[in-house]
Formats: sequence, C-alpha cells, structure tokens
Amino acid sequence: MILMPIWFNKNLAMPDLNPLGPNTMGEYLGMEWVALGDDYLKMRMPVDNRTRQPYGLLHGGASCALAETVGSVASHFVIDPDKFICVGMEINANHVRSASKGYVTATCKPLHLGATTHVWDIKIHDEREKLVCVSRLTVAILKKPRP
Repeated sequence: MILMPIWFNKNLAMPDLNPLGPNTMGEYLGMEWVALGDDYLKMRMPVDNRTRQPYGLLHGGASCALAETVGSVASHFVIDPDKFICVGMEINANHVRSASKGYVTATCKPLHLGATTHVWDIKIHDEREKLVCVSRLTVAILKKPRP
C-alpha cells in the first residue's frame, strides 16, 4: 500500500523540522528529530538531569512535553501555515514503564485529521524498544489572526 504524505508540503524533509526547535522547551530538554515518514514523526529525548524526577526515573511531565512537542509540530506541518495555527487542547498519558538512562523516542501518528481538530497517537519507547508511555494529544486548528 502506497501512502500519500499527510503533510501540507508534500516534499517535507528532515531539515524543514529543525527551525522549530531553538529557544524552546524542546531544545532545553535535549529533544531532537529522528525520523519523518509519510504519516509519522519521530523525536527522541535524553533521560538525564533535565528529564528525571527525584527517584532517578523519567519524569511523567517530561514524557508529556515530548509527546506534546512531536504532536504539535506534526499538526503544524499538516495545516496551511499561511491560513491556520494549531494549539494543544488536551493531552493524556499512561506511563507504563520507567526509564532511568539513555534516550526515549516518541513516534507520532494521526488518529484524526479534521478541519478543526487533529488527534495524535504518540507512543514513547526506550532504547530496548520497550513501551514507556502511551499518549493522545488533541490539537485545535484555528484561523490565523489577521495582522
């Protein structure tokens, strides 16, 4: 089965993702792009002093920050950025396994791409491909404010 890219720019490539990162939470937490496919984005984040909670485990909030970052950026690349903006509406996360070192990688795929909302399924795995977190992000698609 051949998929048509879900991206507004059908020629979207990895270098197009990089300008969205500087001076953001993603940059501070060490997030970096890993892969781009016709219907998915992948981003990884280190499990280190910036992303651990006091017990030395990956902080659930850091997992949510990773999930919201990859999902929000995915929505940004689905819409026409000259006409619309996208903002997070709701996020949930089930933390199913801990991580204490290395990297975790989030894979984001669409569940729904509507005119006014997007819903993303985000799975976060550790370096052994063990599931760490399952998240769902709902994003509102809004008309861009007039200047």
